[in-house]
Amino acid sequence: MDKTALVGADFAAGEEVLKALDQSELKITVALWVYSSDHEDWRLLLTSRMLDSLDLQDAYRLVHDRLSQSGFPAERVPPVIILSTKDPFVRTLRRLFAKAQSVAGMRLGGQSIGNRFIEDAYALRIS
Repeated sequence: MDKTALVGADFAAGEEVLKALDQSELKITVALWVYSSDHEDWRLLLTSRMLDSLDLQDAYRLVHDRLSQSGFPAERVPPVIILSTKDPFVRTLRRLFAKAQSVAGMRLGGQSIGNRFIEDAYALRIS
């Protein structure tokens, strides 16, 4: 199966989403593009301790509300995946890259991290 390419404009949209969420004081600890084999497209994966305290539906609502309040156009919001900071994938990812100066632009893929196989990923932030 051919995988949809993630192009520069998509990368930029992820960075813009992250910037808007930062400005809204929603501290995102992990942000990366991941290729979802289930959906056959790229998804912006986000984690935040602030989202952990909410049920998943409310977490998605908060992200979209914060983006909307910041003036981010709804039609430019990419498909999002929210994971808990306690998820084994997130914990392993953060442990692996804890000492890295910057992971922005790092490609990951073809490996299992925590409890997930990552076919392809592009890191924006891992802290």
